[in-house]
Amino acid sequence: MDILKIGHLSSLYHTNFILMKDDNLQNDIEQRIKWSLFGTGPEMVQAFRKNKLDIGYMGLPPAVIGIDKGVAIKCIAGGHIEGTVMIAGMQYKSISQLNHDMSKVLSQFKGGTIGVPSKGSIHDVILNYYLKEYNLLDKVEVKNYGQAEFIAVDLKEGFIEGGVGTPSLAVFASTLLDSHVILEPKYLLKNNPSYGIFFHCSLIEKQPNLVIKFLYHHKRASYLLRNSPSVAAEKIAKTFGIIDRNYAEAVLKISPKYCIALSNDYINATMSFIRILKDLGYIERDLAIMDIFSTEFVQKVHPEAEHY
Repeated sequence: MDILKIGHLSSLYHTNFILMKDDNLQNDIEQRIKWSLFGTGPEMVQAFRKNKLDIGYMGLPPAVIGIDKGVAIKCIAGGHIEGTVMIAGMQYKSISQLNHDMSKVLSQFKGGTIGVPSKGSIHDVILNYYLKEYNLLDKVEVKNYGQAEFIAVDLKEGFIEGGVGTPSLAVFASTLLDSHVILEPKYLLKNNPSYGIFFHCSLIEKQPNLVIKFLYHHKRASYLLRNSPSVAAEKIAKTFGIIDRNYAEAVLKISPKYCIALSNDYINATMSFIRILKDLGYIERDLAIMDIFSTEFVQKVHPEAEHY
Protein backbone atom coordinates (compact mmCIF):
# COMPACT_ATOMS: atom_id res chain seq x y z
CA MET A 1 0.00 0.00 0.00
CA ASP A 2 1.41 3.36 -1.03
CA ILE A 3 1.84 6.11 1.53
CA LEU A 4 -0.04 9.33 0.80
CA LYS A 5 2.08 12.28 1.94
CA ILE A 6 0.04 15.31 3.05
CA GLY A 7 1.56 18.57 4.23
CA HIS A 8 -0.01 21.23 6.42
CA LEU A 9 1.09 24.38 8.20
CA SER A 10 1.32 24.91 11.94
CA SER A 11 -1.19 27.74 11.94
CA LEU A 12 -4.48 26.98 13.70
CA TYR A 13 -6.55 28.57 10.96
CA HIS A 14 -5.36 25.79 8.63
CA THR A 15 -7.73 23.57 10.54
CA ASN A 16 -9.39 21.46 7.85
CA PHE A 17 -6.59 18.91 8.09
CA ILE A 18 -7.19 18.45 11.84
CA LEU A 19 -10.85 17.66 11.31
CA MET A 20 -10.05 15.37 8.38
CA LYS A 21 -7.76 13.28 10.57
CA ASP A 22 -10.83 12.57 12.65
CA ASP A 23 -13.07 11.85 9.65
CA ASN A 24 -12.11 8.31 8.60
CA LEU A 25 -10.19 9.63 5.59
CA GLN A 26 -7.53 6.92 5.72
CA ASN A 27 -10.07 4.08 5.59
CA ASP A 28 -11.97 5.72 2.75
CA ILE A 29 -8.98 6.11 0.45
CA GLU A 30 -7.43 2.79 1.53
CA GLN A 31 -3.95 4.24 1.79
CA ARG A 32 -1.72 4.97 4.72
CA ILE A 33 -1.36 8.69 5.32
CA LYS A 34 1.71 10.51 6.52
CA TRP A 35 0.87 13.99 7.82
CA SER A 36 3.83 16.40 7.80
CA LEU A 37 4.05 19.76 9.54
CA PHE A 38 5.67 22.70 7.75
CA GLY A 39 6.55 26.12 9.13
CA THR A 40 5.70 27.99 5.91
CA GLY A 41 4.25 27.56 2.45
CA PRO A 42 7.62 28.04 0.68
CA GLU A 43 8.98 25.04 2.64
CA MET A 44 6.05 23.00 1.41
CA VAL A 45 6.74 24.02 -2.19
CA GLN A 46 10.29 22.71 -1.84
CA ALA A 47 8.92 19.38 -0.60
CA PHE A 48 6.68 19.18 -3.67
CA ARG A 49 9.69 20.00 -5.86
CA LYS A 50 11.61 17.07 -4.37
CA ASN A 51 8.60 14.72 -4.77
CA LYS A 52 8.34 14.36 -0.99
CA LEU A 53 4.74 15.57 -0.89
CA ASP A 54 1.52 14.53 -2.67
CA ILE A 55 -1.00 16.98 -1.20
CA GLY A 56 -0.54 20.29 0.60
CA TYR A 57 -2.59 22.96 2.37
CA MET A 58 -0.94 26.30 1.62
CA GLY A 59 -1.35 29.90 0.57
CA LEU A 60 -1.63 30.68 -3.12
CA PRO A 61 1.36 33.07 -3.54
CA PRO A 62 4.08 30.57 -2.47
CA ALA A 63 2.43 27.95 -4.69
CA VAL A 64 2.33 30.37 -7.63
CA ILE A 65 6.02 31.18 -7.08
CA GLY A 66 6.74 27.44 -7.18
CA ILE A 67 4.67 26.92 -10.34
CA ASP A 68 6.55 29.80 -11.99
CA LYS A 69 9.76 27.88 -11.26
CA GLY A 70 8.45 24.61 -12.66
CA VAL A 71 7.02 22.80 -9.62
CA ALA A 72 4.33 20.38 -10.90
CA ILE A 73 1.35 21.23 -8.67
CA LYS A 74 -2.22 22.40 -9.23
CA CYS A 75 -4.81 23.95 -6.90
CA ILE A 76 -7.81 21.60 -7.01
CA ALA A 77 -9.95 23.25 -4.30
CA GLY A 78 -10.21 26.28 -2.08
CA GLY A 79 -10.04 26.30 1.69
CA HIS A 80 -10.18 29.76 3.18
CA ILE A 81 -10.02 33.42 2.20
CA GLU A 82 -8.84 36.57 3.95
CA GLY A 83 -6.61 34.99 6.57
CA THR A 84 -4.04 37.76 7.06
CA VAL A 85 -4.06 40.25 9.94
CA MET A 86 -1.69 42.91 11.28
CA ILE A 87 -1.06 43.21 15.00
CA ALA A 88 0.81 45.65 17.22
CA GLY A 89 1.00 46.90 20.78
CA MET A 90 -1.82 48.98 22.21
CA GLN A 91 0.15 52.18 21.61
CA TYR A 92 -0.45 51.76 17.87
CA LYS A 93 -3.82 52.75 16.40
CA SER A 94 -6.07 50.48 14.38
CA ILE A 95 -7.47 51.37 10.97
CA SER A 96 -10.88 52.14 12.53
CA GLN A 97 -9.17 54.66 14.83
CA LEU A 98 -7.48 56.30 11.83
CA ASN A 99 -10.56 56.94 9.66
CA HIS A 100 -9.94 53.73 7.68
CA ASP A 101 -6.77 55.20 6.18
CA MET A 102 -4.32 52.41 5.33
CA SER A 103 -1.47 54.87 4.72
CA LYS A 104 -1.79 56.29 8.24
CA VAL A 105 -1.82 52.81 9.77
CA LEU A 106 1.39 51.73 8.05
CA SER A 107 3.09 55.13 8.48
CA GLN A 108 3.04 54.52 12.25
CA PHE A 109 5.88 52.06 11.64
CA LYS A 110 8.29 54.40 9.80
CA GLY A 111 11.77 53.72 11.10
CA GLY A 112 10.58 50.50 12.71
CA THR A 113 10.36 46.81 11.84
CA ILE A 114 7.39 44.61 10.99
CA GLY A 115 7.71 40.86 11.37
CA VAL A 116 6.13 38.50 8.84
CA PRO A 117 6.45 34.80 7.90
CA SER A 118 9.03 33.69 5.34
CA LYS A 119 9.66 35.48 2.06
CA GLY A 120 7.12 34.44 -0.53
CA SER A 121 4.40 33.57 2.00
CA ILE A 122 1.01 35.17 1.36
CA HIS A 123 1.48 37.41 4.41
CA ASP A 124 4.89 38.59 3.19
CA VAL A 125 3.53 39.36 -0.29
CA ILE A 126 0.54 41.29 1.06
CA LEU A 127 2.67 43.34 3.44
CA ASN A 128 5.21 44.25 0.76
CA TYR A 129 2.43 45.11 -1.68
CA TYR A 130 0.98 47.69 0.70
CA LEU A 131 4.37 49.09 1.70
CA LYS A 132 5.15 49.62 -1.98
CA GLU A 133 1.68 51.05 -2.65
CA TYR A 134 2.25 53.75 0.00
CA ASN A 135 5.96 54.38 -0.76
CA LEU A 136 7.12 52.86 2.53
CA LEU A 137 9.39 50.05 1.32
CA ASP A 138 12.52 52.06 2.18
CA LYS A 139 11.06 53.47 5.40
CA VAL A 140 9.86 50.29 7.13
CA GLU A 141 12.04 47.24 7.64
CA VAL A 142 10.48 43.84 6.96
CA LYS A 143 11.84 40.91 8.96
CA ASN A 144 10.98 37.39 7.78
CA TYR A 145 10.49 34.49 10.19
CA GLY A 146 10.57 30.76 9.54
CA GLN A 147 8.11 30.22 12.40
CA ALA A 148 5.27 32.71 12.91
CA GLU A 149 5.19 32.28 16.71
CA PHE A 150 8.59 33.99 16.96
CA ILE A 151 6.99 37.16 15.60
CA ALA A 152 4.89 37.40 18.75
CA VAL A 153 7.91 36.66 20.96
CA ASP A 154 9.98 39.42 19.31
CA LEU A 155 7.03 41.78 19.55
CA LYS A 156 6.88 41.13 23.30
CA GLU A 157 10.63 41.72 23.64
CA GLY A 158 10.46 44.98 21.66
CA PHE A 159 12.69 43.75 18.82
CA ILE A 160 9.96 44.58 16.29
CA GLU A 161 7.07 47.03 16.33
CA GLY A 162 4.37 45.12 14.44
CA GLY A 163 3.53 41.74 12.99
CA VAL A 164 1.64 40.42 9.99
CA GLY A 165 0.41 36.84 9.85
CA THR A 166 -2.49 34.51 10.53
CA PRO A 167 -5.38 34.92 12.99
CA SER A 168 -3.64 32.40 15.25
CA LEU A 169 -0.67 34.78 15.47
CA ALA A 170 -3.04 37.49 16.74
CA VAL A 171 -4.51 35.25 19.44
CA PHE A 172 -1.11 33.90 20.48
CA ALA A 173 0.37 37.41 20.73
CA SER A 174 -2.50 38.49 22.97
CA THR A 175 -1.44 35.83 25.50
CA LEU A 176 2.08 37.31 25.68
CA LEU A 177 1.49 41.05 25.69
CA ASP A 178 -1.12 43.79 25.43
CA SER A 179 -1.63 43.70 21.68
CA HIS A 180 -4.52 44.13 19.28
CA VAL A 181 -5.43 43.67 15.62
CA ILE A 182 -4.84 46.94 13.81
CA LEU A 183 -5.68 45.61 10.34
CA GLU A 184 -8.45 43.03 10.12
CA PRO A 185 -8.51 40.46 7.29
CA LYS A 186 -11.13 42.38 5.27
CA TYR A 187 -8.73 45.32 4.81
CA LEU A 188 -5.87 43.27 3.35
CA LEU A 189 -6.69 42.48 -0.29
CA LYS A 190 -10.36 41.51 -0.42
CA ASN A 191 -11.04 37.84 -1.18
CA ASN A 192 -7.35 36.99 -1.02
CA PRO A 193 -6.96 33.18 -1.13
CA SER A 194 -5.25 32.46 2.17
CA TYR A 195 -5.03 28.77 1.41
CA GLY A 196 -6.10 26.11 -1.02
CA ILE A 197 -5.53 22.40 -1.58
CA PHE A 198 -2.67 21.52 -3.91
CA PHE A 199 -2.07 18.14 -5.50
CA HIS A 200 1.05 16.99 -7.28
CA CYS A 201 0.18 16.76 -10.98
CA SER A 202 1.26 13.11 -11.15
CA LEU A 203 -1.32 12.20 -8.46
CA ILE A 204 -4.07 14.07 -10.33
CA GLU A 205 -3.26 12.14 -13.50
CA LYS A 206 -2.86 8.71 -11.92
CA GLN A 207 -5.54 8.74 -9.17
CA PRO A 208 -8.44 11.07 -10.08
CA ASN A 209 -10.83 9.03 -7.91
CA LEU A 210 -8.64 9.72 -4.88
CA VAL A 211 -8.94 13.46 -5.60
CA ILE A 212 -12.74 13.20 -5.49
CA LYS A 213 -12.75 11.14 -2.26
CA PHE A 214 -10.33 13.57 -0.60
CA LEU A 215 -12.50 16.54 -1.54
CA TYR A 216 -15.63 15.04 0.02
CA HIS A 217 -13.79 14.82 3.35
CA HIS A 218 -12.42 18.34 2.87
CA LYS A 219 -15.97 19.58 2.22
CA ARG A 220 -17.28 17.99 5.43
CA ALA A 221 -14.49 19.61 7.44
CA SER A 222 -15.25 23.04 5.96
CA TYR A 223 -18.95 22.60 6.70
CA LEU A 224 -18.19 21.90 10.35
CA LEU A 225 -15.92 24.95 10.61
CA ARG A 226 -18.66 27.21 9.23
CA ASN A 227 -21.70 25.78 10.93
CA SER A 228 -20.42 24.36 14.23
CA PRO A 229 -17.30 26.36 15.13
CA SER A 230 -17.54 25.44 18.83
CA VAL A 231 -17.58 21.71 17.96
CA ALA A 232 -14.70 22.23 15.53
CA ALA A 233 -12.80 24.21 18.18
CA GLU A 234 -13.24 21.36 20.67
CA LYS A 235 -11.77 18.86 18.18
CA ILE A 236 -8.92 21.22 17.32
CA ALA A 237 -8.07 21.82 20.98
CA LYS A 238 -8.08 18.08 21.67
CA THR A 239 -5.67 17.49 18.78
CA PHE A 240 -3.24 20.25 19.76
CA GLY A 241 -3.41 19.49 23.48
CA ILE A 242 -1.69 22.69 24.60
CA ILE A 243 -4.67 24.99 23.85
CA ASP A 244 -8.27 25.00 25.03
CA ARG A 245 -11.52 25.32 23.10
CA ASN A 246 -11.84 29.06 23.81
CA TYR A 247 -8.41 29.71 22.29
CA ALA A 248 -9.23 27.71 19.14
CA GLU A 249 -12.63 29.35 18.82
CA ALA A 250 -11.06 32.82 19.10
CA VAL A 251 -8.82 31.98 16.12
CA LEU A 252 -11.76 30.78 14.03
CA LYS A 253 -13.81 33.87 14.90
CA ILE A 254 -11.26 36.34 13.50
CA SER A 255 -11.55 34.97 9.97
CA PRO A 256 -14.37 32.41 9.53
CA LYS A 257 -14.53 32.26 5.71
CA TYR A 258 -14.11 28.52 5.07
CA CYS A 259 -15.24 26.75 1.90
CA ILE A 260 -13.75 24.41 -0.71
CA ALA A 261 -15.19 26.14 -3.78
CA LEU A 262 -12.96 27.71 -6.40
CA SER A 263 -15.27 30.69 -6.86
CA ASN A 264 -14.78 33.45 -9.40
CA ASP A 265 -13.70 35.79 -6.59
CA TYR A 266 -11.20 33.23 -5.30
CA ILE A 267 -9.67 32.69 -8.75
CA ASN A 268 -9.73 36.39 -9.69
CA ALA A 269 -8.06 37.33 -6.40
CA THR A 270 -5.37 34.75 -7.10
CA MET A 271 -4.79 36.10 -10.59
CA SER A 272 -4.48 39.63 -9.20
CA PHE A 273 -1.50 38.31 -7.24
CA ILE A 274 0.26 37.54 -10.54
CA ARG A 275 0.78 41.26 -11.21
CA ILE A 276 1.77 41.89 -7.59
CA LEU A 277 4.25 39.01 -7.58
CA LYS A 278 5.79 40.21 -10.85
CA ASP A 279 6.01 43.81 -9.63
CA LEU A 280 7.76 42.65 -6.45
CA GLY A 281 10.13 40.40 -8.42
CA TYR A 282 8.86 37.09 -7.02
CA ILE A 283 7.93 35.56 -10.40
CA GLU A 284 8.95 36.07 -14.02
CA ARG A 285 6.08 34.64 -16.09
CA ASP A 286 2.51 35.76 -16.75
CA LEU A 287 0.78 32.63 -15.53
CA ALA A 288 -2.71 31.72 -16.76
CA ILE A 289 -5.60 30.27 -14.76
CA MET A 290 -4.97 26.82 -16.23
CA ASP A 291 -1.35 26.96 -15.02
CA ILE A 292 -2.52 27.23 -11.40
CA PHE A 293 -5.97 25.64 -11.14
CA SER A 294 -7.65 22.36 -12.01
CA THR A 295 -11.32 23.07 -11.29
CA GLU A 296 -13.14 20.01 -12.66
CA PHE A 297 -12.91 17.99 -9.43
CA VAL A 298 -14.29 20.56 -7.01
CA GLN A 299 -17.10 21.40 -9.43
CA LYS A 300 -18.31 17.81 -9.03
CA VAL A 301 -17.98 17.77 -5.25
CA HIS A 302 -19.19 21.34 -4.57
CA PRO A 303 -21.67 22.25 -7.35
CA GLU A 304 -23.65 24.55 -5.03
CA ALA A 305 -22.91 28.25 -4.45
CA GLU A 306 -19.78 29.23 -2.56
CA HIS A 307 -19.83 29.87 1.20
CA TYR A 308 -16.98 32.36 1.59
